[in-house]
Amino acid sequence: MNFSTSLLLILALIAANLPFLFERIFFVAKPKAGDKAFAWRLLELVVLFFVIGGIALLLEGKLGDVHRQNWEFYAVNASLFVVFAYPGFVYRYLWRHRGA
Repeated sequence: MNFSTSLLLILALIAANLPFLFERIFFVAKPKAGDKAFAWRLLELVVLFFVIGGIALLLEGKLGDVHRQNWEFYAVNASLFVVFAYPGFVYRYLWRHRGA
């Protein structure tokens, strides 16, 4: 595994967990209701998926030709991104926090 692949996987793991770790919407605006709704977290996850995909395209373009992919490639990548987001989801919704 080369440096670009390792970097991309680490960035994807971090990006997939960011929506569950921060309470600000897109890391800027505080929600009016106090806590960020799950729909906002899901939207952030989708946007970050496309951001990581753009970074992957840039890295692939630096290494050589960008290969066209079919829908199966994107379905597998989206599934992997959701699996990467699981630790953040567990921390936010399933883990028992003290004093809560």
